[in-house]
This record gives sequence, structure tokens and C-alpha cells, in this order.
Amino acid sequence: MSTGNGADSAPGHISTPDTTPAGKNPGPPPGKNRGMFSSLKIRNYRLFATGQVVSNTGTWMQRIAQDWLVLSLTGSASAVGITIALQFVPMLMFGLYGGVLADRLPKRPLLLATQSAMGLTGVALAVLTLAGHVQVWHVYLAAFLLGLVTVLDNPARQTFVPEMVGKDQLANAVSLNSANFQSARLVGPAIAGVLITAFGSGWAFLLNGLSFAAPIAGLLMMRPHELHPVEPRPRAKGQLREGLRYVAGRPQLIWPIVLVGFIGTFGFNFPIWLSAYVSDVFHGDAGTYGLFNTLIAAGSLTGALLAARRGHSRLRLLVAAAVLFSGLLVVTAFAPGFWLFAALLMPIGVFGLTVNVTANSSVQMATDPAMRGRVMALFMMVFTGGTPLGAPLLGWITDTYGARIGMAAGGVVSLLASVAIAVVLARVGNLRLRVDRHGVAFVPAVRERELVAAA
Repeated sequence: MSTGNGADSAPGHISTPDTTPAGKNPGPPPGKNRGMFSSLKIRNYRLFATGQVVSNTGTWMQRIAQDWLVLSLTGSASAVGITIALQFVPMLMFGLYGGVLADRLPKRPLLLATQSAMGLTGVALAVLTLAGHVQVWHVYLAAFLLGLVTVLDNPARQTFVPEMVGKDQLANAVSLNSANFQSARLVGPAIAGVLITAFGSGWAFLLNGLSFAAPIAGLLMMRPHELHPVEPRPRAKGQLREGLRYVAGRPQLIWPIVLVGFIGTFGFNFPIWLSAYVSDVFHGDAGTYGLFNTLIAAGSLTGALLAARRGHSRLRLLVAAAVLFSGLLVVTAFAPGFWLFAALLMPIGVFGLTVNVTANSSVQMATDPAMRGRVMALFMMVFTGGTPLGAPLLGWITDTYGARIGMAAGGVVSLLASVAIAVVLARVGNLRLRVDRHGVAFVPAVRERELVAAA
């Protein structure tokens, strides 16, 4: 994809900068060693993925326990929104600096430090909760500290993937990372629901803290000589501005980032909406909340595996998935019954995950390796850093007007943004909308004129 304007910038296959260092085995040529789980044949990535599925399960347990604990202590969806916001405020404030550091520092030692710090955060919150001394401000503080660590962990983890698998397996590995996360999301909420109901939130926090031993062990067991390391950038002035200029001049980077910013800010506020539906609409308990999260995770896992099978990323797919995801939010918000609402959560998970994976792999594969830390930090800052803005606002709307209006409001804003960016990308790529018996699609303007002339 071209970095300029015109037809060359039309949404399509994403070009992949070469990440293979001199003297390293570049791996199989493009088109070889393909398959849904092909990147797992690489030992270092297999160790990484195994550790991550354990810690991700713990992370989902803590998320459910954290949301339910705050709701139990306060009875307020807005308080849940504040907790989520505090966890993502550091990304909004310092996310770009985290990307600069990720480009400067070797990834593996950095990840050992961040994963250890995350584990300690979970253990500290567990001690307070099990001792019976936990207060809302403790949860707020733990969420904020976890967010600070995430500022470094996110870009380091994202950019370490191509160092483990090389360029040819990058799209597959990114998709499997999401499948890994969503697999844990299937198990974590279910375990958390049982633990909270039977013993309380503290045990979920403790198991999360201990779960970080798995990724730390995986990182220590890796074979450094099998990595594809990118030479760390030396410290220099203007590296932050350099990263912003790099993204601003490339439509194939900036528009996916803008789109996931809107979706992340207004469309991914499920802790607020689902907790409100459980307590106010369906009058359920922690088990019901865990069920809803599990259903979204089942759909998300399906979306991740389908993305891994595709092995490529198209911006057209990104925009289509964003439109479908947003529209489903609005439809689901007004579902009249419990089981219809629950059933619609699965396709929401499919299309939401497709947005996330397609945008992530598109941006990574279109970015020069030397800039990847800063670009992915911007991506994650926009995707998750918008939560401090969206979560309190949508929490207030949910508290004031009810769960259905809160969820519908997030869907409408996301839908308007998706349609607007679809139009922008069509104009950048010199595309026209075609509607015929085969369906609705964007086609190059030249081809559209030829079809009109032929008719």
C-alpha cells in the first residue's frame, strides 16, 4: 500500500516491511507454512503463548472480580466506569512515551519487569480483600498502578511478537494472540463467577497475581539466538514527534487508528453495560455477569480464529466489521428478553474482535520495524486510552437513563464514526459505492465507470 494519496492508497492487502535481520534465517517464503496455528510451530512464540494464556485467564478473573467488587461496595455503574477509566488514564497520558521506551529498550528484559510488576499488583489487592480491609479507593489505586505498568507492557508485548515469529508469520501470530486472550476470557469469567459466589473476590485477585509466574517462566526459557531482534533505537531528541509525523503521513495507518479510537472509547464499555443489565434489567448475580462475559468471549474467540485462518488484513474488512459491530450494539440494547440479549452477545464478540485484530495486524504490518514501538503505542493509546473519556460518560448515561439507552448511545456513536471513516477511505482510495444484485461493495471508480458504460 502506498503512503501517498490516490488509488494506491485504497484499502487492500497490507504490505509487510522486512523484519528479518542480516544473517538470520528468514523462515519459509510467503505462502508456505500456512495454517490456523502455523506460528505456534516456532518454539519461542509457543512458550510466549502458553504463558500468556495462563496470565490472561488470571487477568479476566481479576477484571470480573474488580467490577463486581466495586459494584457491591458502591451500587453504582458510574463507579465501575471510574475504575475502568483509572486503569486507562495512564495510557492516555503517557502511552506515547511508553512507545518511545519500547523502541529504545530490548523487549524481553522489559517484559520480565512489567509482568512481575503486574503480578505484584494482583497479590497486593488480594491481601487487602482477603483481610477484609479493602475499600473502593484501594481498587481505584490498584487499577491506576496497573495502568502505569501497562504503558510499557503493551507496546513491548505488541512489538515483541514480530521478533519471535518474523514477518511471514506476523499476521497469524497477531490473530492467535487475540485468540489466546479470548480463550482465557472464556475460562476466566466462569472461574471468577464461581469463586466470587463461593468465597469472595479476594481469591480471584490472588490467583491472578500468581498466574504471572507462567509468562515470566516462558520468557526465561526462550532461546535468544532464535529471535529476530530489531536494533534498539538510541536515545535522541524528537523521537516522539517523529513517530507522530510518521503516522500522520500514512493514510493506511492513521485511519485505522482513528476508527479503533472511536470503537474503543464508545463501543467497548461492556463492564458498565453488562453489570447494569445484570443488576437493573435481568436482576441476576455474579454468575450471570460471568455468563454474559463468557458469551462475548466465545464470539471473540471465533472471530480471532477466523482472522488467523485468513492470514491477511484488509481495511475494507475492518470498516465492514466496525459497522456490523456498532449496529449490533444498538439492536442488542433493545433486545426484549434475557436469552435473545445473551444470544446477540456472541456475534458482537465476533465482529468486535475482527475490528481489533484487523486493525492491529494492518497497522503492524504497514509499519517500519524501527518505528513499530511508537506506532503501536499510539494505536493502544487511542484504543484503550479513550476509555477514561468514554467510560465515565457512558456510565453516567447508564445510571441516569438506564442500561438500554447507555448501550445504544455507545453503538450509535461508533456506527456514525464507522460510516464516516468508510466514506473517507473510499475517497482516499478513489472508490465508489456499488449496489447491485450481488450486494453492496466499494469498487475502483474506473471500474464503476466501465460497468456503467457496459450497461
